[in-house]
Amino acid sequence: MTDFQLSSRGETRRRQIQIFFLGAVSAFPFVIPFASAEAQTQIPAVTVDAPADRVRPASIAPTRRAATRTSRANRRSAAQQAAPTQSAASNVGAGDRANGPVRGFVATRSGTATKTDTPLIETPQSVSVVTTDQVRNQGAVSIGEALRYTAGVSGDVNGGSDTRFGALQIRGFDTTMSGLYVDGLRIPSSNYVHFNGLDPYGAERIEVLKGPSSAMYGGSGTGGILNYVTKLPTAQQFGEVSISGGSFNRYQGQFDMGGAANKEGTVLWRLTGVVRDGETQVDFTKDNRVFIAPAVTFKPNEDTTITILANYQRDRAGWGLQFLPASGTVWPNNGRTIPVSFFAGVPGFNAFNTEIATAGYQLSHNFTDNITFRQNLRYAYQHNEEKVFYGAGYTDEPAGQLARFGSYSNSYINSFAVDNQLQGKFVTGIFSHTTLVGVDYRNTQFRDTAFGVTTSAPEINVFNPVYSYDWTIGGMSDNTGVKQSQVGLYAQDQIKLGRLSFQLGGRQDFVTTQLDSDLPAASTSVSKDASAFTGRAAVMYNFDNGIAPYFSYSESFLPVLARGLGGQMLNPETGVQYEVGVKYQPIGWNALFTFAAFDLTRDNVVTYAPPSYLAEQTGQVKSRGLELEGTMSLADGWNLRAAYAYVDAVVTQDPVNVGKAPVTVPLNRASLWNDYTLQTGPLAGLQFGGGIRYVGATWGDDANTFKVGSATVLDALLAYTRDNWRLSLNVTNLADTRYVAACYSLSGCFYAEGRKAIGKLSYRW
Repeated sequence: MTDFQLSSRGETRRRQIQIFFLGAVSAFPFVIPFASAEAQTQIPAVTVDAPADRVRPASIAPTRRAATRTSRANRRSAAQQAAPTQSAASNVGAGDRANGPVRGFVATRSGTATKTDTPLIETPQSVSVVTTDQVRNQGAVSIGEALRYTAGVSGDVNGGSDTRFGALQIRGFDTTMSGLYVDGLRIPSSNYVHFNGLDPYGAERIEVLKGPSSAMYGGSGTGGILNYVTKLPTAQQFGEVSISGGSFNRYQGQFDMGGAANKEGTVLWRLTGVVRDGETQVDFTKDNRVFIAPAVTFKPNEDTTITILANYQRDRAGWGLQFLPASGTVWPNNGRTIPVSFFAGVPGFNAFNTEIATAGYQLSHNFTDNITFRQNLRYAYQHNEEKVFYGAGYTDEPAGQLARFGSYSNSYINSFAVDNQLQGKFVTGIFSHTTLVGVDYRNTQFRDTAFGVTTSAPEINVFNPVYSYDWTIGGMSDNTGVKQSQVGLYAQDQIKLGRLSFQLGGRQDFVTTQLDSDLPAASTSVSKDASAFTGRAAVMYNFDNGIAPYFSYSESFLPVLARGLGGQMLNPETGVQYEVGVKYQPIGWNALFTFAAFDLTRDNVVTYAPPSYLAEQTGQVKSRGLELEGTMSLADGWNLRAAYAYVDAVVTQDPVNVGKAPVTVPLNRASLWNDYTLQTGPLAGLQFGGGIRYVGATWGDDANTFKVGSATVLDALLAYTRDNWRLSLNVTNLADTRYVAACYSLSGCFYAEGRKAIGKLSYRW
């Protein structure tokens, strides 16, 4: 469930809400991705606010009396003694910071789990970090593609060509509308509109916090959250431009540049942009984009930093979700297979156009070296226009005649969020503390209108399509509005006793939700107030050899935007997780390995059971499993990322499907990526690598009457860097393996993306 799980637009629309699309098939034009050599062209990891490493400009240095205030050096020394100690393994990559750039694949610090800058080896919960180097080397062009080598996570359940960017799955639970955060602030989505399509080129890193996280973030999904960490200005001047092209008539240009705006280094800037003209593997379906992200950092003094940042993204795309039948995709229809490029719609009525804009700031002020105040604020806006016809099941299966459903809709989201944090470091007896207290506020408004659409040819043959080009927009079928405000008060204490550490956190949330439906025939409005206390507790021990076992307990809650049988709004969903794991950071190696076993329970799940198919809150789903993940980047040019997840999800309470497994959740998922750059000799700078991805079989409907088969695909990389130039070729699904990524019913299946080749030429200075 999600913040905006709205009333369905009929049974077909309700199924569509969860499904979103998949793609598969590609032409094989080559393109040449840009990127810099691992050792030569990396953007420098420059800390925005590291007062110990720079000289304060004389023009802004305040006078301080030595007799009345301890020198910064002395206070910094005292702070280091009071702060939690780091294990020996934490020394690798010690130059990283929680939201900063990372050289290679291995991030050593993160703030997503704790909202404090904490080493991952000292974080008692599973966190996966995808760095910009990994995104570049693997040629990922969407958030979903960037997550393909992450344990227990799928960002493209419905296929890589999904222009709707739905179906983000973490530990067996869909978190599409409840799990996206940008720089730690929730960006709400709806069943029809998602911010998951943000371009990954604007991210410094993409982080996944697995399991319930409401103790820090309030209303969020049981599976976890995804945090999109934006690129920030750096003190060193740099620039990067690239052009690329390839499969599906795709051509793209992008740039990223910035540095200091004045000689004192008190004003920094950065500008990142993408322009794309392209198509997808589905016929008649465009994939065009313009993305721009400016950022400016001001440092009026040594203790204060404020970064103003924004982004704007305009997509002009087609509808990628075709809703194909299982007969002809999962299994043959009388020996025939529906082409992966098949388009079920009306070519002249095919659009999924989106505008996204966000603006805000990040403020940090050090009162002392031990007390810091932070405030993060963001406004987010999104508008989506949808023109679509898609498959609605066979009317004549042997003949291949497919019914079509049409809709025209507009959706709007406006969201304002602010998070205030006060962090303190101190010692009480034998214990050292990093304590965080905070209050955050979020206000979101959403409006969706939809109209039925008809055409003179309501059916199409999937094996011999003849396209109609006329349509008629009919009466309004949906006019739903949502207003929601949330206030949360939270506190967290990270306590250390030598190498033994404890983490305790709690949060109280107050949420008010109003839902109205204003159709011509009737107008209704209902509201609901909800409050919840959620907690988190964990213990961890960091051995000298880099091994760190831990145990954690966490809770979540999520307001449900659906009305029950009597028209009343339903209660929030709740979730509980127990997790036990071991992290290992080998001393002297730039590597991190994690093992985690988890037990997740999601309660108050909304079900739509026959005969009424109205919302009922009678569901419970359990997800148990284990994850293995390892990342490594060595000085000799070798990068590695390996992941395996075993997820056993089962419906434990439901009117009709107790004991069944949720659709789209494979029991096993595994991946391995390797790349290597020659360091010496006449071919120095030559990089080659590749990966293998395995996704196990999944059930294709709620009743578990049929299965979608497993699949294994190969990816490849070939690149050459010389001086400031880089020429690269990425090919995903190298063997052009045809497979179905997901089914939600006999009439709701989606192809995975077929072979895609992208070449890129880049220049960096």
